[in-house]
Amino acid sequence: MTANAFFPTLFSPIDIGGVTLRNRIIHAAIVTQYVADGAPTERLLNYYRARAAGGAAAIVTEPIAMTRFSRLPSRLRCWDDEGFDQLQRVAATINESGAHVLGQIQDSGRGRHAVGRNNEAVGASPLPDDLSWTVPAVLSPGDIREMIDHWAQGARRLQRAGFSGVEISAGHGHLFHQFLSPWSNRRTDEYGGDLKKRVRFLTELVSAIRSECGRPFIIALKLPGDDGVAGGIDLEMASAINTLLAELADDFDLWTWVWGAHARSLHLHLPDAHGPRHPYLEHIKALRSEHPGIATGAIGYLTDPVECETALTNGTSDVVFLGRPLITDAAFPNKAAEGKTGDIRYCVSCNSCWRSIIEADALACDNNPKVGEPDEHLVAAPSVATSVATHRHVVVVGTGVAALEAAHTAAANGHKVTVLGDHEAFGGKTRLHAQMPGGENLSSVYDYQYQRAQQLGVKFELGRHANIEDVLSCDPDVVLLATGSRSARPEWLPDEWFTNGLIPSLRDMAKQLTQGIGRATGRAVIVDQDHTEMTYATALRMASYFDQITLVTSRERFAHDVSLINRQGILKRLFESHVELICHVEPECVTQLEEGQLTLQNVYNGALETLDSVTAVIHASSRVPNDCLREPLLADGLEVIPIGDCQAPRSLMAATREGYDIAKAL
Repeated sequence: MTANAFFPTLFSPIDIGGVTLRNRIIHAAIVTQYVADGAPTERLLNYYRARAAGGAAAIVTEPIAMTRFSRLPSRLRCWDDEGFDQLQRVAATINESGAHVLGQIQDSGRGRHAVGRNNEAVGASPLPDDLSWTVPAVLSPGDIREMIDHWAQGARRLQRAGFSGVEISAGHGHLFHQFLSPWSNRRTDEYGGDLKKRVRFLTELVSAIRSECGRPFIIALKLPGDDGVAGGIDLEMASAINTLLAELADDFDLWTWVWGAHARSLHLHLPDAHGPRHPYLEHIKALRSEHPGIATGAIGYLTDPVECETALTNGTSDVVFLGRPLITDAAFPNKAAEGKTGDIRYCVSCNSCWRSIIEADALACDNNPKVGEPDEHLVAAPSVATSVATHRHVVVVGTGVAALEAAHTAAANGHKVTVLGDHEAFGGKTRLHAQMPGGENLSSVYDYQYQRAQQLGVKFELGRHANIEDVLSCDPDVVLLATGSRSARPEWLPDEWFTNGLIPSLRDMAKQLTQGIGRATGRAVIVDQDHTEMTYATALRMASYFDQITLVTSRERFAHDVSLINRQGILKRLFESHVELICHVEPECVTQLEEGQLTLQNVYNGALETLDSVTAVIHASSRVPNDCLREPLLADGLEVIPIGDCQAPRSLMAATREGYDIAKAL
């Protein structure tokens, strides 16, 4: 077999547990919320089909319901044979494209990301989860043995259905992790106490599955590397756990390690763009070196095929697990294998996918509006397509992410597309965010969109503010108005002050920071009504210019509109930068700013407090659409469709999705 010319190790086959994988890329387990009443929806089958056809060697499913403790309608049914036909559909869908499938065995235990307590939770000890404050019912030894038996039977059922193995998720603060860690396991029976007893649940489960399923059948383990909490598992204890498990090396085939727990270390699960890339690989390499004979997977903020190849060639791992990158681009493996890395739609590590599933919504992605569609893994050729019956001239006014997504989607569907923009630089407010701390990855969103639009023949006329005459001169059949939004005037800010820009908006301040400003003494106050990541990224940048940064909000917490996993990271960084946070207040009076004072009023009891040494106030207010072209264009008889912020302020995910949906429907 000829070695791949671009990534020879990444695209070489490997035998794991008697199962031959065509390459070294495994789709990490991702909850999709695409399961209904225990059965896969067509969207789930589309999702798996696209990633198998896109080149992944194996796919680990989301957790599958196998015991009486986890019979959730949002999980595939595997506790009896009633769901067997549906399990076969899942396996066949993946297998038909040459990929293998592993079912994940997991129970959340006391862990819960959603709001409110889980009254059905079970766990090792009656200790509260410090996110949801759920106190689980304690599993008896009999309950544990029952669960082990059911999981073993479930694994055998998966095997009969066409699955090539299972992955036991014993990290991320889930049930098995809760038994392993002394922080959460305070038992004194045969499943608690010393380390060997805490590992017993897991070792008995591995042995039971192997006894039930035999070989070839992959048993993979996802283990804790570091809880990130005092009194929990650290690297030294992780190594000791590995030593005990290695005694069962003939019973399992693959392992990897993950970081964080269901606690204040939740942000370690999915590293965002603020930290170093692939932060856990050195630790994985060290843990792997202690037991080199066991196949090892690398995981954690790997987003580029070069990084994957390096992890395989430098002794870190034998395979790589990719989760978020394969959500963003189902064809990541195929593109990499063909050397078309510039065509990959890269994950930006924003964790919007995580937020969507935790909030019980369907899996979605900021940078891939097609997640779960039948043709997701297919890439239109860089030429004008012919997929629509009527070809129209689509004029897009604006160059933000909604505009660019609409432009290349419309062009791929066979329309003639012209983009008018007042900036030579495209990307809109996303480009500005990309210049703030942690936003750097966002440039790949609009870079990909622009590249695809160019490949598909989109005409760009940039560098001038488009007016009615400019639009009409293009002779459009339809106008997509993507002219963005502007900051609204906060009620506490006098009209004259707002009009004259005496108190700048957060966006204006961010622009000043990119252009360079001098060091300022005193306190800068940001009045946060927006609660997006852009606000806190700007605050971090400002912290190096002012003596003190103070964030105030009328809400009960900051980062209210950010996912929990990212909120933890935001708060950690703000506190590390000594940013002051004040909730439940809004400015009462700004007239004293000349004396360096800002008066705040509690929104519930009206109490006043005064901040001193104030040298700057910035408002992160809500936004209103820039839609002044809409009515004049409609008056000229044109079909006008506002998209993105021009329709109403949007998140990045909503903007890309709307641009795609509207262009596809033309």
